[in-house]
Amino acid sequence: MTVSTQSRGVHHASPGAAVPPRIQSRLRLNGEFDADDLETFAKICGQATRAEDYPLSDAVHKKVVVYRGDTLRREIAASAERRDAVMAELHQCLLHGPGVFAVTGCVRDPGVLDRASAAFRAIIAREKETSGARGDHFAPAGNNDRIWNSFQKHAEADPANFVDYYANEVLDAVFEAWLGPNYRVTAQANVVKPGGKAQLPHRDYHLGFQSEAVAARFPIAAQIASQLLTLQGAVAHSDMPLNSGPTQLLPFSQHFDYGYTAYRKPAFARIFHDNMVQLELAKGDAVFFNPALFHAAGDNTTADVERTANLLQISACWGKPMESVDSRAILAKTWPHVAELAARVGHDSLPLNAVLRAVCDAYSFPTNLDRDPPPASGHCPPTELDRAADALAGGQSVEQLLDAIDAYQETRLP
Repeated sequence: MTVSTQSRGVHHASPGAAVPPRIQSRLRLNGEFDADDLETFAKICGQATRAEDYPLSDAVHKKVVVYRGDTLRREIAASAERRDAVMAELHQCLLHGPGVFAVTGCVRDPGVLDRASAAFRAIIAREKETSGARGDHFAPAGNNDRIWNSFQKHAEADPANFVDYYANEVLDAVFEAWLGPNYRVTAQANVVKPGGKAQLPHRDYHLGFQSEAVAARFPIAAQIASQLLTLQGAVAHSDMPLNSGPTQLLPFSQHFDYGYTAYRKPAFARIFHDNMVQLELAKGDAVFFNPALFHAAGDNTTADVERTANLLQISACWGKPMESVDSRAILAKTWPHVAELAARVGHDSLPLNAVLRAVCDAYSFPTNLDRDPPPASGHCPPTELDRAADALAGGQSVEQLLDAIDAYQETRLP
């Protein structure tokens, strides 16, 4: 199905349609939405997902492309070319397709998940003693148990399990598929208890977290481009039947150019609720989506299911992550377990590369080019990831690694 409707001065087009330049005056950004805009949005979201466009998938369910984790692992491990083919298909789904896919068995070892969940429960209990109820995004405080920066806190609470959790070649390929290399990982563990209420439909970070007045000031081209800076995902740490309220998703809604202001309007919310889908997930499954996709956590109407997920928010290397993560502190805690993993699976293995890429800053900038100049062979100074890989190859102790990281960070300061 092709949608190409002239609305608010810009064409909206689905895959295969000619896309004209997207130009919009700032004054129009604050204009009211009209019936034509609503019709355009409904048509965009009425498209069907074609299974033939996703040959590596296992199924298309409720417009969502579904992959088997074991299939992706096999393809990723087969060769660099087949890994590239996996990433190309995932990117196509997020950018030109429905904007969302699921991976069954993304984390295939239930013991790894259960141990991570135990670490999360201990962190939640400790933080409740010191901080009380935590605020949340797009839902009332107190509905959920939330761990901000569960990524770093997980590493500090159970470093061995953290390494096992993020030594996941499927996660690594998914992240790189959308954002390219050198991405940055942040995460927030979330537990929605029985009776927990649904979120309001929304788009996510960056612009989704700004007020409407602030979001509307960004040129429309920048609004559209911002979706390329972040990937949203969630790993299920519990089974999630439909009545536990798994994420409500509106496939194809990322194609509506004005969504960062439109999602706040009741008329668009009604279209969302009339057309959204939910996927029942099993523990270890994961779902990933374009941050411009309209979505919302659902109502947990069960009597006894605590819907638990590790929410992953991955940032492009040239974007600003939502949370600050101390990669040095994570390396200090996890280094013996990283070294053990390298000895067990090899220094060039996919799982080892996955955990190092998740933890380390792999982008050369910003830096102080007087003290951290580019090498003669290129334009980019070595990174924290380069130093960690060198330390691992050299069998360095954690103390030697931290000395190298400290020297590296000092050269980057103004």
